Amino acid sequence: MDKMKNTYEVLRECKVNVATGLSAYEAAKRLRQNGTNELESKKKPTMVQLFIEQLLEPMVLILLAAAVLSLFMKEYLDVAMIVAVVIVNALIGVIQEYKAEQAMEALQELTRPKAFVKRDGLIHEVEARELVVGDIVLLEAGNRVPADLRLIESRNLKVEESLLTGESEAVEKSHEWYCEKPVELQEQKNMVFMSTFVTYGSALGVVVACGMDSEVGKVAAILRDTKEEKTPLQKRLAQLSKLLGIGALAICLLMFLVGVLRKAELLDMLMLSISLAVAAIPEGLPAVVTIVLALGMQRMSRHHAIVRKLHAVETLGSVSVICSDKTGTLTQNQMRVEETYCASAFGSTSTHLLLGLALCNEVHIQEEQLIGEPTETALVEYARSKGYDKRSLSKMYTLVDTIAFDSARKMMTSVYRHQGQIISFTKGAVEQILKRCTHIEKENGIVSLQEMDRKQIMQAMEAMGKQAYRTIAVAMKKDGQMPEQHMIFIGLVAMIDPPRKEAKEAIALCHKAGISVRMITGDHPLTALAIARKLKIAEKEEEVCSGSMLDEMDDAAFAQQIDRFRVFARVTPAHKVRIVEQLQKRGEVVAMSGDGVNDAPSVKKADIGIAMGKGSDVCKQASDLILSDDNFSLIVRAVEEGRTIYANIRKAVLYLLSCNLGEIMALFLSVLLMPRGTAVLCAIQILWVNMVTDALPALALGVDPLDRFVMEEAPRHPKESLFAHGGGLFTVLNGMLIGTMTLVAFRYGMNRSLLCAQTMAFMVLSISQLFHAMNLTSFTHSIWEVGIAKNRWLLLTVCFGIALQICTVLIPALRMLLKTVLLEMNEWIVVMLASLLVIAVNEISKWAAR
Repeated sequence: MDKMKNTYEVLRECKVNVATGLSAYEAAKRLRQNGTNELESKKKPTMVQLFIEQLLEPMVLILLAAAVLSLFMKEYLDVAMIVAVVIVNALIGVIQEYKAEQAMEALQELTRPKAFVKRDGLIHEVEARELVVGDIVLLEAGNRVPADLRLIESRNLKVEESLLTGESEAVEKSHEWYCEKPVELQEQKNMVFMSTFVTYGSALGVVVACGMDSEVGKVAAILRDTKEEKTPLQKRLAQLSKLLGIGALAICLLMFLVGVLRKAELLDMLMLSISLAVAAIPEGLPAVVTIVLALGMQRMSRHHAIVRKLHAVETLGSVSVICSDKTGTLTQNQMRVEETYCASAFGSTSTHLLLGLALCNEVHIQEEQLIGEPTETALVEYARSKGYDKRSLSKMYTLVDTIAFDSARKMMTSVYRHQGQIISFTKGAVEQILKRCTHIEKENGIVSLQEMDRKQIMQAMEAMGKQAYRTIAVAMKKDGQMPEQHMIFIGLVAMIDPPRKEAKEAIALCHKAGISVRMITGDHPLTALAIARKLKIAEKEEEVCSGSMLDEMDDAAFAQQIDRFRVFARVTPAHKVRIVEQLQKRGEVVAMSGDGVNDAPSVKKADIGIAMGKGSDVCKQASDLILSDDNFSLIVRAVEEGRTIYANIRKAVLYLLSCNLGEIMALFLSVLLMPRGTAVLCAIQILWVNMVTDALPALALGVDPLDRFVMEEAPRHPKESLFAHGGGLFTVLNGMLIGTMTLVAFRYGMNRSLLCAQTMAFMVLSISQLFHAMNLTSFTHSIWEVGIAKNRWLLLTVCFGIALQICTVLIPALRMLLKTVLLEMNEWIVVMLASLLVIAVNEISKWAAR
C-alpha cells in the first residue's frame, strides 16, 4: 500500500468506514486470508533434530566410540547397555529442551500485547495479533503501536521511535501532515509504526501494514536468527562444566595410566576410564539449569508474575530494596470520593466543581460502563451521583482540545465550547493548580484569590491528607486563552484508596527477609505518610522526602540521608531514576514497580523492573517482570519464588557434583589401592548409575516446592558463588563420604567374591546417592522438619530408583546385563546401613551447626 496517499484514498483502499470500523465478519475474513499480525520467529528444531543434537554431544560420541570398541571385543551385552544409556540420556535431554520451550511459549502467550480497535461501531480490546489491514485503532499515551498505522486523527501526539530510527527523543506526529513524494521513515509524520511507543497525546489510525509487512517486520527478517543470550548464571555453569570436564578427563587418564602401570587388563581399563569420564562430567548441568529456570518461570506465571527476561529469575533472589508505587500496588486502587471543599466550606459543592469532575477526564462510557483510569472514573461516578452525567453533558459541551496529564505539570485540562463560549476545566495536584490561580469562586461570585484564601485551601488539603485522603484541586477558565494560566479556583476533592490488607503482611515478610521497602508516589507527603503508617513502612515525618527536598539536595547530601527515607512523595520521573541510582551506588539490588509512561525510565534503570498488568505498554516493555494483578504481595511472592528457584538450581548443581565426586573417588582409589586387576565397578554399572541416580533426582530437586524458610535468610549477593556458605565443603565432604562407603561395601563383599564386592559397591553407590538427594531439600533444616513428603517428585524418584536398583539384583535378566549377583541378608543390611549413613551424617552436621 502507498502510505503517501491522502487519508481519504487510504481509507477507500482499505475498504473501511472510520465511524464504524470493520465488521467482525470482515476482520475475521481478512485474518484468515492474510494471517496474524505477528513477527516470524526463527524456525524451531523438530524433536528429531533435538534428538540428533543430543547424540552429537562430545561425551555421547566418546560413549558411542566405547560401544564400537565393545562390539569389536564381542561384548554384545555391553554394546546393548551403552546404546540403551545413550538413547535414554538423549530422550531425557530432548524432553528437557521441549519442556523448557513449551514453558517459554506459554509465557509469551501471557505477555501478548493488546489493542483498542473499533469494530461494528464499538470499541473492543483485542490481541494485537488479531489486527488486520483496515482496522481502526485508538492510541493513547503509554500504548505500544500494534501495527503500522496511518493517522486519521491526532491530539498532541508524540511517539518514541528509537527501535526503528535510533532517535531517543520522542517525535511529534500529526494526521494533518502530508507529502506528495516519498520521504525517509523518520520524516513520515502522518505514520506511526509497529512496536514504537506513544509517550504523549492520543490518536486514531487505520492499519496499513501488519506483521512481516510492517517496517519493524523488515528489521525482524534480518534479526530472527540471532542467537538467544544466556543468563550470567548459565554462563558461569557452562564454564564450570568445562572446567570439571577437563578435570574429570585428567583423572580418568591418570587412572588409566595407573592401571596400565599396575598391569591391569588394557581394554578393561580403557572401557572403565571412558565410562567414568562420561559419568563424571556433569554434561546434564546446563540442561538441568535451563529447565529449572523455565519451569520456575512457568510456576511464577501461575501466581500472576510473568517473567519477560530470564536473568530476572536469578536476580530476584538478590533483591534488597523494593521501591513500590502506592496507588493500586500498596492500596486497593478502588478510589471513591469521601470529601469535597468548595467556597471555604467542607462538604459543599458547586455547579462548576461538578461540571469539572464530569468533563475534565479521558473516561469513555460504553454500555453504561465507565472505562478509564480509576481516579477519573471515581470522579465521573461522583458527579453522576449528583446529577451531572458525562454522556448527557457531552451533548451540550463540545470537546475542543485536551492538554493531557504529564508528570512535570501534574495536571490535565479539557477545553469545551458551550453556547458559543469557550470554557476550560483543569484538575491536578493542589500546589500546581493553586499557583496558577488568580481568582476563586465563592458563594457571592468570582473574586480575587487572596493570601488568606490560599492558606485556607492549604489547611483544608493538609486536614484531608492526615486522613490518608488523596486530594485533587479543580479550576476553570472562561476565555479560552492560555487555559492553564490565571485560572479560577473552584474546589478540592478528597478521595480514599484504602491500603491492601495483604500488602501489610507482605511488608512484614520483607522486613523479616532483610528487604527494605520504600514507597514512591506522586501524592502529597501527608497522604503518603498516612498510608505508610498503616502499612508499617514509616512512622515519622522525618522518614518522608518530598520532590522539592530532593531538588534542594545534591548527590552527596542525598547519599548521606537516603537510608533514613522510607517514603518519597510528590516525585517526578527524574527523581525516581535518581532514587534508584543512589540506592544502587550503595550496593543495593533494587526492584522498582511502576505502571505509567513516566515510570518507564526508573523501571528500566532498576535491577528488577516490575510493570503492572494494567499499566502502559511502554512500562511493560522496559520491565523484567509483569504482574498481571497490581498487588504488592505479588512482588514479594515473586522475590520468594526467585529465591526458591535459585536455591533449587544450587541444590541440583551441588547434588550432581557431590555424586560425581563420589564416583570418581571410589573408582580412582580402587585402581590405586586395591589388588591388581580389581575394579570397584565395571563399565556398565558406572553408566547405569549415571543414568538412574544423577539426572532424575537433580530434576526433582530443581522443582522443589516453595521453601518456608527461604524468607528467613538475608538477600543473596548477586555475584555470590554457588559454593558460598559452605557449599563447596558440603560437596567435597559428601562426595568423599559416598566414595568411602562404596569402598567399605566393596571391601566387605570381597570376603565372598569379586562379583559380590562389585554388586555391593554398585548398590551402595547408587542408593547412597538417592538418599543424598533427600539431604538437599534443605542445607540448614532437618529433612523431618522440612517434611519428607514436601517434594513428592523427589520422593517418587528416590523410591523408584531404589526399587529399580534392587531389581538389578533380583531379576535374572538385569543381573546378567549388569554383572551382579544375589546378595545375602547380612550383605543387604551392610548395603542399607552404609547408604543411610549419608543421611545420618548430614542430619548430625545440621544439628551441630544450629
